[in-house]
Amino acid sequence: MTQVLRMWPLLTATHRYDKSLSTRNRGRGQTIEAPILAYLIETRNGRILYDVGCDYGKIADPARRDRYYDPEVFPFGPPEMREEDRLPHHLARLGLSAADVDLVFIGHLHFDHAGGLCDVCGSDIHVQRDELAAARSGQDVAYFAEDFAGDYRWKVQDGEYEVAPGVHAVASPGHTAGHMSLLIELPKGPPVILCGDAADLAENLADEVAPGLCWQDCEAQALDSIRKLKRLAGEEGAQLWPNHDIAFYRGLIAAGFRPFD
Repeated sequence: MTQVLRMWPLLTATHRYDKSLSTRNRGRGQTIEAPILAYLIETRNGRILYDVGCDYGKIADPARRDRYYDPEVFPFGPPEMREEDRLPHHLARLGLSAADVDLVFIGHLHFDHAGGLCDVCGSDIHVQRDELAAARSGQDVAYFAEDFAGDYRWKVQDGEYEVAPGVHAVASPGHTAGHMSLLIELPKGPPVILCGDAADLAENLADEVAPGLCWQDCEAQALDSIRKLKRLAGEEGAQLWPNHDIAFYRGLIAAGFRPFD
């Protein structure tokens, strides 16, 4: 039986980039606006964060911004992020602090999903062994080594497992080597699958289009993960939530998934 009580989507930044970064070989020359989200999941056993967004310091400080988002080496450009978009501010609006987060589940270690670890560094951090190895390899410019080089409380995992009653880690590699999605059994309504970057947009799911970036160009693995998530959704009667779809996010807010109610 699930012990999930409620869940909030937290908008930590937005990012404008070429659509082909989200849909492989589609949409080149079309700029889209993408939300950068974290999710706070409250359970009877404690609070879980799925992803943590960007490191605000790398965006706000001009010298660090020039270093990390130099267009010569990083072609995607910096996200738009304000001080008030940082996780501590989101938590404070809910009457919480970083000390109230018991576990951080990192779907993957790209800069827009793991940069905010510096704001929740006292929590246990779950990450896949394959993901951590890939991130440390230096073979993907979307990993910023400083983001995960701190003295963090890593809980390195291998494969799928129950994070908490009603919260299940689902392997969905392809975008990155150890990418993980999360199946959440809510107290009311259908379960939710947070796809992470296995599916940036609803289009990735509907048309079975791989993300633009695939680890070592393994498009087939990314497509297998999309199909796996769709099968799982059918078996569990779950909703699939794409990760960087601004229209989908606005629909969530309109439907009542408000972070500050």
